[in-house]
Amino acid sequence: FRSIKYGGYDVMVTGGAESTINSTIVAGFNNMGALSTWNHDPKGACRPFTLSRNGFVMGEGATMMVLEELEHAQKRGAPIYGEIIGYGTSADSYHVTAPHVEGTGAYESMKLAVERAAIDPTEVDYINTHGTSTKLNDAMETKAIKNLFGEYAYEMAISSTKPMHAHLLGGAGAMEFMVSLFAMRDGYVPQTLNYEDPDPELDLDNGRSEEHT
Repeated sequence: FRSIKYGGYDVMVTGGAESTINSTIVAGFNNMGALSTWNHDPKGACRPFTLSRNGFVMGEGATMMVLEELEHAQKRGAPIYGEIIGYGTSADSYHVTAPHVEGTGAYESMKLAVERAAIDPTEVDYINTHGTSTKLNDAMETKAIKNLFGEYAYEMAISSTKPMHAHLLGGAGAMEFMVSLFAMRDGYVPQTLNYEDPDPELDLDNGRSEEHT
């Protein structure tokens, strides 16, 4: 994005990939208590924003995309799925594996994205959350959204698509970016699967699936 905007490039290929389902990595996450133990029902194991959530399911995969300067894409007749107008990254420097309980890193990332896009927070219709189905992540992410968007947070559509594709670790962001683009193209909000027992403390609209225009 920055190379195209500031560096004079026309086209960049970018994305994310991960292939880490092996005994060492799985054992590490298991020792952290980050993996779901919902073994009696594997399809229901990833349960973001629910009372019964107890960890994520690891996945593998890759998502690649072409980022292109607008006029260059139009000139060659490329299909355009969306426009990136701003993004944010951060780190809360709190703990090697646990997020800050107030979601400071997530808050700063979203705040930067909104500011760099030069939009009002109320122009954001949907958030595809990190939504890992862990006690710590889902709670802090909810706090971060509330802290940034205030009362408007209750009007937004919010979901986690990890119950569909699992947690791709380093490939997660690119996968969820792609899902969000296709959701905008097709006019729907992806559902949070297994959202059967919502955690009352995480009281945003975390699970709806409905048509949008």
